[in-house]
Amino acid sequence: MKAIVVTDQAAGTAGMKLVDWPEPQAAINDVVVEIHASGFVGTELTWPSTWADRRDRDRTPTIPGHELAGVVTALGYGTAGLSVGQRVFGLADWHRDGTLAEYVAMEARNLAPLPGDVDFTVGASLPISGLTAWQGLFEHGRLRAGQSVIAHGAAGAVGSMVTQLAREAGAYVIGTGRAADRQKALDFGANEFVDLENDTLEDVGGVDLVFDVIGGDIQKRSAGLIRAGGILVTIVGPAEARPTDGLAVDFVVEADRAQLNEIVQRVRDGRLRMNIGNIASLDDAVIAFNPTQRVSGKTIIRVRP
Repeated sequence: MKAIVVTDQAAGTAGMKLVDWPEPQAAINDVVVEIHASGFVGTELTWPSTWADRRDRDRTPTIPGHELAGVVTALGYGTAGLSVGQRVFGLADWHRDGTLAEYVAMEARNLAPLPGDVDFTVGASLPISGLTAWQGLFEHGRLRAGQSVIAHGAAGAVGSMVTQLAREAGAYVIGTGRAADRQKALDFGANEFVDLENDTLEDVGGVDLVFDVIGGDIQKRSAGLIRAGGILVTIVGPAEARPTDGLAVDFVVEADRAQLNEIVQRVRDGRLRMNIGNIASLDDAVIAFNPTQRVSGKTIIRVRP
């Protein structure tokens, strides 16, 4: 099969290559999926899990990418809940070979059925952005109707999901980003928008929840806006700032079949829109991983036409 492989951490993205690679085999509780579309996060080559296993042993060469949509082609011993020929989408384990390839072997529990009326490209855009937003808002942020939320990066892949899910849950959403992102954030459902380059963030007043995808100074200033009992949720590592009378939570997204089902159902009935910024082929995946200009939205690799 064809796959994108990295072997040298020091080389970073310059060391990415499209190569011929052995097709994976299904271990116990695994499935093999023929990948039709996949997604990645641009910072993956800085993650320890890309280069080492859970015991900190070198695992290179490795295949990056962890989101996928495709068709099950084989079942490992003991695998239940999925069948050969079934359309699926999901989130591959961080410490195993990923989805910038024609096939992947992964645990069946990390996949959910992909309805026939949802395109593979759409399916591959959902796992990280959708699950991150869902878990950050509802599990870690404990969002309730009537609360106010700052959604940083509201025009981005994660931020646009945060905005839509929070609005659907009955929250008042203040989106942030660059000036050029204002209309896009409003189109995704933000009640108002703060241009972080030209507006004053503190003018929004107190809020119940901040969903941080930026960190640094913006995170520190945001922590000061959280009301008593509120929560700062961040996905950029341990929080550098904490609310005076609230919580700060950092987390790493996890695969969850039930949540994937909830998310894809919202796509099907029009409550959730995708934010796909670029679609490239596997042959062009290295270029897509190294964009020469800013891409607003999720980049998807279309592995099969």
